[in-house]
Amino acid sequence: MVVALNISQIAFSNWTQGGENALSWSVFGNSSLNYLTTTGRFKNNLKLAYGRTKLGGGGLRTTDNELYLENVFSWNFGWALDPYVSNLTRTALDRGYNYDVNPAVEIVAFFDPGYVTQSIGFMYDKLSGLSTRVGVAFQETFTNVHRNYSDDSDTPELEAFKFETGIETVTKTEFALAENILAQSLLRLFTRFEQIDVWDVRFDNTITARVNSFLNVNLTYLLIYEKKQSPKTQMKETLQLGIVYTLL
Repeated sequence: MVVALNISQIAFSNWTQGGENALSWSVFGNSSLNYLTTTGRFKNNLKLAYGRTKLGGGGLRTTDNELYLENVFSWNFGWALDPYVSNLTRTALDRGYNYDVNPAVEIVAFFDPGYVTQSIGFMYDKLSGLSTRVGVAFQETFTNVHRNYSDDSDTPELEAFKFETGIETVTKTEFALAENILAQSLLRLFTRFEQIDVWDVRFDNTITARVNSFLNVNLTYLLIYEKKQSPKTQMKETLQLGIVYTLL
């Protein structure tokens, strides 16, 4: 279990070169709990990220807002590929807003939408730093107020729940670029049987450089494409120097 705190602050008084007071902070947590035996593996990973920023006299704005929980159980039968079952939960931690309009409009909240995906299939997890799996998947979308994420456009009602079946594939890599630099990458793809040519994409990359025992520099790049969320590709890049503490 690793937690990180990143803070950026600047203040002005009688400053003639332009600028506004600013305060930005974010908290990041990444934890894993793995149970390994000769016949099976139970791997769990929880990623949390939350951040806010204040510029000048404006109010606080949310800049990071995510919960990503993955659970995977696989059996080792001595085959080239191991059968597995998995569960994935994705949601925002707090209310999120579209700040491109005035006033800002709420577009997400905790579990509104919330995505839960179960899959069953086969995985390859025999090399250090590489894991890939593919299986038949069942995805549920839960909403309350923001029903545009779960609505079926073919019906007159605004549904608060949506059930989809399809194919999910997840590939993870982790390798050292240098003695103190670690690169991690996750690529998740999901497609529905009724729309097999449209794929949801999540491409999550992190490069971590350890300065010392409590300081890290993190470069992250997250690419998301989900047509129901937005017809355009979403991208987020961050560069942070933060205080890092390993709890366990």
